[in-house]
Amino acid sequence: MKPLEIAVAGAGPAGLAAALLLGRQGHRVTLFERFAEPQPIGSGLMLQPTGLSVMAALGLLETAIARGRIIRRLEGRDAKSLRRVLDIAYGDGGAGRFGLAIHRHALFDILFDAARAEGLSVETDFDCDRTESAGPAIRLVSSRGVRSARFDLVVDASGARSRLRAAIAGASEPRPLPYGAIWTSVAFAGETAGDTLVQRYRRASTMIGVLPLGRPSGDGEEKAALFFSLKPGDNEALRAAGYPAFCERIAGSFPEAASLFARAKGFEAFTFARYGHHTVATPVGERLVLIGDAAHSASPQLGQGANMALLDAAALAAALEVAADPATAITDYAARRRPHLRVFQALSALFTPVYQSDSRVLPFLRDSLVPVLAGIPPLPTLLGQIVCGTLVDPFPRAGIVEPDWRRRT
Repeated sequence: MKPLEIAVAGAGPAGLAAALLLGRQGHRVTLFERFAEPQPIGSGLMLQPTGLSVMAALGLLETAIARGRIIRRLEGRDAKSLRRVLDIAYGDGGAGRFGLAIHRHALFDILFDAARAEGLSVETDFDCDRTESAGPAIRLVSSRGVRSARFDLVVDASGARSRLRAAIAGASEPRPLPYGAIWTSVAFAGETAGDTLVQRYRRASTMIGVLPLGRPSGDGEEKAALFFSLKPGDNEALRAAGYPAFCERIAGSFPEAASLFARAKGFEAFTFARYGHHTVATPVGERLVLIGDAAHSASPQLGQGANMALLDAAALAAALEVAADPATAITDYAARRRPHLRVFQALSALFTPVYQSDSRVLPFLRDSLVPVLAGIPPLPTLLGQIVCGTLVDPFPRAGIVEPDWRRRT
């Protein structure tokens, strides 16, 4: 098709990756961001082999690896007995595969710098509230009533709280999950294994984790993300009890992490994250397509959020490259992503209560059965593929080729 005028709402990983890929196809892309200065929100995340493959397709893999930390294993132990109840190696999911822990600030810098280097147009301080028809085109309308120029297509990458999603028939808001988490980042000096995400559990009601992150600033110090799960309604009581009491609680459950949490100084260093679950069955409307958390969201238990978003961007670009018109392209995009999304959204819904819930039965079964079953083939391979995001192969439908990770081992 001829080059399109495309608006991308949101400068997160999904929006920036989509803007880069579509701009490289020759489309005229304008990126809309609600902040006066585009900026990341949050602490650390995991780029799995799926997301890393999209970064490779963008030519940004080596830059990301230089800023992040290669993670080769996930380990979880019962806080009381120290029995290992989770032990998953990325390599079990495919030869040479690994994850990359990276601060959101670093990932944003890499993608946004690439967008600026390629001269993509950015409209800041534009809070996308709705769309409106403009003859054969579509406009974005801000919450202050400001109308954008006309576009052939709007790509909604504005996240789980998207307001543009209301234009999609049958779209629903995310269902709040009972548990969230407080997050922060602190200086890291090898207090835990540098290539491992380490967690401690007390049943399913408490999860404490340390994730080495690399360098949020290219020339800055190494960081680690710290997280502690809790119900939204318990956050105020936790803070009221005081930070010293919280640190004592950490020391009793996860001694190796005590110095890291003490380094945070107080609760003011933490951000509370709420989680929700939803999947828009058909994320397409009239000249409008949803990608990333606007189309689907889940708890972070499987570490797939940013990776799903990057795969969405790649699949949309692949669909636009071969379609005759925008309507055909976005319908094709939804079909390309549907098998992978269905499986991983279902897995997220299945695993979340095992690690974040009030259940006593589920963590008992987890701690009793998983350590035994995890050593029996083919379960190690299946668990590795779930973590890698490749239990259903997403690469052909996303129009990308997975690199040979063995060259990095």
